[in-house]
Amino acid sequence: MVSLQHPDVHWFVPVELSKRGGTSTGDADKQVDLVADALAEEMAARREQPLYAPVVGLASHPVASVRLLLKRLALTPAMGTKKVFIVGDAERLIPQLGTEVAANALLKALEEPPADSVIIITAADPNALLPTIMSRVVLISVARIADSDVTVFAQQTLGIGDKAELAQRVTAAEGCIGKLFATVTGRSGQPADDQAARFLEAPWLFALGQVPFQARGGFTDMLDALAGRLRSEAKRGGDTDKLVEAIALVLDARDLAQGNVNPQLLAAVLAGDLQGTRRS
Repeated sequence: MVSLQHPDVHWFVPVELSKRGGTSTGDADKQVDLVADALAEEMAARREQPLYAPVVGLASHPVASVRLLLKRLALTPAMGTKKVFIVGDAERLIPQLGTEVAANALLKALEEPPADSVIIITAADPNALLPTIMSRVVLISVARIADSDVTVFAQQTLGIGDKAELAQRVTAAEGCIGKLFATVTGRSGQPADDQAARFLEAPWLFALGQVPFQARGGFTDMLDALAGRLRSEAKRGGDTDKLVEAIALVLDARDLAQGNVNPQLLAAVLAGDLQGTRRS
């Protein structure tokens, strides 16, 4: 269990199928196979590095993940008398507003799971889950960790020595170790969330400041953080239609960033498109 490899414990975490050409909905069985491979790789990475970063902007629980879970529900336990299914970051069952297919597919299993199975759902923001899912689960709140313990972890594990940065990060964590990683410096040398804030404040200047190559890496991290910011704004009650359109534009840009594109041009085009959504 400690090594995340017990045969009766099935981990389901958000994955990014677009990296595997898994955006097509034509072959359901192929999609399930792609999800199984993606989950195996992600869990192998987490065994190597248990302290992993927050979920990136495009990662989600696609409906193929739920289909894989349903298939495994029908299996007989390999070693014990029970099977355990852990669905992490369950907010990503709905990666953006209006995409509840995967969440709805899970409802039947939550309502009537097999007698030999237990399903555990984890979520940092339970309000982001469908009301129908909330009505089918037993809610268990995890108490916040003392700031003194978060401080020790930040110092000893993350190596944060600057007192001002340490105090800021511990306060922002709000008693949650995981939140410490939300501002970990990305591959560009600057926190991705800070870059997203810069883009929102002055998109054209941000675009001019990008190198004309290598869209993957820090620029992609910024797009992930930007999508996260827009989702948070939507959850807080922002203009739903405009935010859904804006999120879609960011995700399209994120897809393009995986190819051989110019980050300056891509950022400039995205800035113009997002400005258009605000005017409409």
